This record gives sequence, structure tokens and C-alpha cells, in this order.
Amino acid sequence: MNNTDPVAGYQSYDQPPQPYHQPPQPYQQPEPDRAARNQATARRAALAVCTIADVAAGLLGLWIVLYMLDANQANPFVEFVHGTADWLSGWAQDIFTMDTEGLRVALNYGLPAVMYLLIGHGIAARINRA
Repeated sequence: MNNTDPVAGYQSYDQPPQPYHQPPQPYQQPEPDRAARNQATARRAALAVCTIADVAAGLLGLWIVLYMLDANQANPFVEFVHGTADWLSGWAQDIFTMDTEGLRVALNYGLPAVMYLLIGHGIAARINRA
């Protein structure tokens, strides 16, 4: 029997003194490496770009659907969607002049929707690769 101490964990008299418990050190979270942080930041930025492009294309698509279904133009929600779609597609207004009004709206608002999706997701893919 080497340890004659009746309670485990206590120092017996025949052993050399050991230092008392060290005061607790503040918890320091290990720092992730810089490349991992940059990659996470790039993913968040790419997600934001994709989200903005998707919302813009969604509003344009919603206006096309509301127009095709002959929605009430006096409704505040329809007015909001129409105003936003006009603002988003201002650069592409009247590119196509058709005799059929529905086809004209579909093309003049559909082209910007497709462009927002292609450009937005292309930029996001480029950000993710960086």
C-alpha cells in the first residue's frame, strides 16, 4: 500500500507537496484560420446576392402572373407589385412592342427577371470561387 490516505485525492504526508489548484483561466475559443473565415464570409455574401436576385425576379414574375390573371389594379398589393416591377424593369421597358398586350407584358417583364437571375447567380458563383 503506497497511499495510506483514507480519502482519495488528498495528499498524504509521505508524498512531496504538490501545488494547489491553479485559478481558472478565462476560456479562450480557438481562432479558426483566416481562410475558413474568408470562405464563410464569401458564402454569406453570395447568399445575399442570390437572395436579392431571386426576390427581384420573383416580384417581376408575380407581376406577370397578376397581369395575366387580370388582377384588380386598384388593390394596394397589386399596385405595390406593379410599381416595384416597373422600377426593376425600367431599363427594359418597351423593348418588345407587340399587338398582344399579354405577350408584351410577359416579354418586357420576363426578360429583366431572367437577366436578374442569370447575373445574380453568376456573381454569387464567382464570389464563392474566390
